[in-house]
Amino acid sequence: MRLKGKMHFSGKTWVLLVVVVHATLEVAAADVDPETNEVPDAGPSQYFHDQNTEEDEVPVSTRVVAGQAVSPQEAPPTTDEHQVEEGMKDRGVENEAEGIEKEDLPNQPPPADAKIKEVPVVIGGTASGEPCLFPFLFLGNEYSDCTTEGREDGRLWCATTYDYEHDKKWGFCETEEQAEQRRQAEEAEEQYQATLKLINSTSRKSQKKELYEKLLKVAGMGHTKAMEKVAYAMLFGDYLPQNVPHAKELFEKLALEGSPKAQTALGFLYAAGLGVNSSQAKALVYYTFGALGGNLVAHMILGYRYWGGVGVPQSCESALTHYRLVANHVASDVSLTGGSAVQRIRLLDEVENPGSPSAMLEEDLIQYYQFLAEKGDVQAQVGLGQLHLHGGRGVEQNHQRAYEYFNQAANAGNTHAMAFLGKMYSEGSEFLPQNNETALHYFKKASEQGNPVGQSGLGMAYLYGRGVPVNYDLALKYFQKAAEQGWVDGQLQLGTMYYNGIGVKRDYKQALKFFNLASQAGHILAFYNLAQMHATGTGVMRSCHTAVELFKNVCERGRWSERLIGAYGSFKEGDMDSALVQYLVLAEQGYEVAQSNVAFILDQKQSRIFSENETYPRALLHWTRAAAQGYTVARIKLGDYHFYGYGTDVDYETAVIHYRLASEQQHSAQAMFNLGYMHEKGLGIKQDIHLAKRFYDMAAEASPDAQVPVFLALCKLGLVYTLQYLQELNLKELVSQVDLDQLLGPEWDLYLMTVIALLLGTVIAYRQRQHQAVPRVPPGPPRPPAQPEQAAPEADQE
Repeated sequence: MRLKGKMHFSGKTWVLLVVVVHATLEVAAADVDPETNEVPDAGPSQYFHDQNTEEDEVPVSTRVVAGQAVSPQEAPPTTDEHQVEEGMKDRGVENEAEGIEKEDLPNQPPPADAKIKEVPVVIGGTASGEPCLFPFLFLGNEYSDCTTEGREDGRLWCATTYDYEHDKKWGFCETEEQAEQRRQAEEAEEQYQATLKLINSTSRKSQKKELYEKLLKVAGMGHTKAMEKVAYAMLFGDYLPQNVPHAKELFEKLALEGSPKAQTALGFLYAAGLGVNSSQAKALVYYTFGALGGNLVAHMILGYRYWGGVGVPQSCESALTHYRLVANHVASDVSLTGGSAVQRIRLLDEVENPGSPSAMLEEDLIQYYQFLAEKGDVQAQVGLGQLHLHGGRGVEQNHQRAYEYFNQAANAGNTHAMAFLGKMYSEGSEFLPQNNETALHYFKKASEQGNPVGQSGLGMAYLYGRGVPVNYDLALKYFQKAAEQGWVDGQLQLGTMYYNGIGVKRDYKQALKFFNLASQAGHILAFYNLAQMHATGTGVMRSCHTAVELFKNVCERGRWSERLIGAYGSFKEGDMDSALVQYLVLAEQGYEVAQSNVAFILDQKQSRIFSENETYPRALLHWTRAAAQGYTVARIKLGDYHFYGYGTDVDYETAVIHYRLASEQQHSAQAMFNLGYMHEKGLGIKQDIHLAKRFYDMAAEASPDAQVPVFLALCKLGLVYTLQYLQELNLKELVSQVDLDQLLGPEWDLYLMTVIALLLGTVIAYRQRQHQAVPRVPPGPPRPPAQPEQAAPEADQE
């Protein structure tokens, strides 16, 4: 196999390279700052966020402080809030003494100005070959870098002495060719930013397609980020025609330049066998390089692989390292609203139960709610406000629309709307500037009427001194009121206060209790805090397995989960190839619903990407991965595949194992029914009609839907049992052994004929009496002939 230029690798070399790179990654993970978890050499491009790409690098300009996300849009903390944070730092010393890990999220790398610069040697001018001197003085201004000031051709130059006006010593910092390349790069960057801004500002698919065509031209100018976006668009079929081979070429070119996104994408292509021969060794190498470059999707994929032992030895600790790093970034990007919900739509359920409620809202239903909201329906206004605030269920996040709906409902006196307006002002956004006073006003109005959202908001204000002096007692009081009504923010913040001992005595059991309650409502930060407690053994027995599962849950709530909606949209539009590739990427990241959806699409043979003989083996692989994560239907599908020989050899014994697992662990009625059938037929297991009946009965008890097929199966089983009993009874021998002369006497035949004759006479007499008892209907009188019309009255009188 060829990889990168002219280097050739044998199979042994690949294995050795995987081991070396894995060791390097472990060292890199160990080199993460234990206080900040900062990833070395994370470039500034890592913090750029675009919702329309394969979002794999999340901004880290926010941080989680004991379960509360501090957003950069918020007002600077007051003195009291600084005291809260200082108190947390002091308690961090105590935690270290108790063996508790305290983790902060990575900060951004130091600015470029802080790094040592190479001083260029000038070309041409009056001081060719001499180094630039920074800073230098030109027209009364000091310059600490090469400049284009004073030149019409736009070439960079510098002075080699401090005072240019006095010494006239200068030279160019670049050749003409380099200047031209720089101008082209600047032009490409301008076009890229302008196009990207337009892409993010529109939701119309036709406009996005036109803008991606422009982006394609920018990529042709060699712009790295444009090439990355175009390559992913071609891979997924997003706004550009799907073209996996061309996407692969772009990824290979970008990977040579060191792009972590491209390296991760190549790892995916080799893992899935898209456009290349499948190679898990190469996939692991590329994923590792992508992770070393700071790509979060690559870390997530490696976390899943180590957790499930996919292509690598199973290692819970290695999985914990990768998942924790990604979870830190995801948690830092979460506001107090708990983050947007992930829409996990199963294609199998969509097809088999078309009438069931979908996780997506139909456009007609949304329009109906909008109609109700316009007519003044307060509940519809609040519901639409929450839908636009968080996003999800097919509705894009839109804070402006959310504010409008909440404002209408608040004016009508709805306390929930008032409280959510307070939350919007408290957190701030691009549309709504952060304002503590306005937030406090709405929180108080809602809290006075017993609204738990408003009570929780007031608790936050008193805890961090937002618009009011810090008062831990009042904060605790309001959080308790909100938690008693089941509000998730109140539960989360109570857990935080007990965990850190803020205003109360530190109590890890109470913290664990409230974090568990908040996690039941699906709050990301609750899962994150629970994961940290299980990972470090704080308040609970340390459990790597539990910590990994919780961190995995947090990671799956990252921005890349929006790809689930895109894949589902492609499926609904009938673009199975695009849907399959998108689900494949998510399946690599460990999304169980994506793994089952990939298997379903392959099982239905709806995609043309893979050849027909590859379809069932690949479906079997993804059913296996989904089953390993506890999906019952996938476990039953594995039994079916081994029973019928789809993608593997017919193996009844393995089928029985899968059905038994689904039956015992997940109480599946379908699995019980299948086990009953296999016991009945003796397939892969000893034939036993009694056990077959037992499993059929269990299936009927487990699900009402199974009662009709179980009844039919039991009828058949009863018939089979009767026939089997008669065969075992050997009726012919029994008849031959019976001596009727001895049993009934020598004239038994006469007796039998007499009895038959009497029975026959009785039946005939009964039938005759029944016939006579039927009354006959007498014939009716003849109808009179039609009378002629009566004559006129004058004629009668005559």
